[in-house]
Amino acid sequence: MKITFLGTGTSQGVPVITCNCSVCSSLDKRDKRLRTSILVQTDNLNIVIDTGPDFRQQMLRTNIKRLDAVLFTHEHKDHIAGLDDVRPFNYIQKQSIKVFCSQRVEEALRRDFHYCFAENKYPGVPQLDLNTITNERFQINDLEIQPVEVMHYKLPVHGFRIGDFSYVTDAKSIAEDQRALLRGSKVLIINALRFEEHISHFNFEQALEVIKDLKVEKAYLTHISHLMTTHEELIKMCPRNVIPAYDGLEINIY
Repeated sequence: MKITFLGTGTSQGVPVITCNCSVCSSLDKRDKRLRTSILVQTDNLNIVIDTGPDFRQQMLRTNIKRLDAVLFTHEHKDHIAGLDDVRPFNYIQKQSIKVFCSQRVEEALRRDFHYCFAENKYPGVPQLDLNTITNERFQINDLEIQPVEVMHYKLPVHGFRIGDFSYVTDAKSIAEDQRALLRGSKVLIINALRFEEHISHFNFEQALEVIKDLKVEKAYLTHISHLMTTHEELIKMCPRNVIPAYDGLEINIY
């Protein structure tokens, strides 16, 4: 299984257009972060987790020719706003794109992308095959996926465990029974917004505490705001088994 970080950033913080901090002015491409999303590839599947506002740009620069499914963590705009741009895959593949999400997220998609579900659809609108998930395991073809419920302040958000790999974003807390689902992962991707405390996201210190508690072999930080330091400086602050992710980073999990 190969994981590609399509985006590792966030809209949180001061608008970058007004900012001249070390991150925003950095020439290191690892500090140029689009909204958080990953691509999961197996021998016969290409799955994207979350389609934020940068989805089109992310897919173009990754040069992906096929998309089999989209998984959603939650319904905030920085995670769903780019869904309309699955339509080129509809056109190329001549079929609907499978979408897996909670009932609450489905309601948001039906509201925000109502034209995709109209009785009389406008020609060329995205073709979506919605599949409702709960906290129970489900499958996409032969790939088994275990949802993991985390809390984004008071909003339940889905993380996912796929084999030895786990993905958690937009989390502020994880109950013990859900942490049990993550333990034993070889690789964990987890959000770390900034150094300061935040109401709905792990900060850097809290993310490291979760990583230590889960005893994972290797962890990657994502959903990183420009309020964090530069990638080069952040590397120096991380334990040996923790790596700040960046857009375009690819990892293989065996």
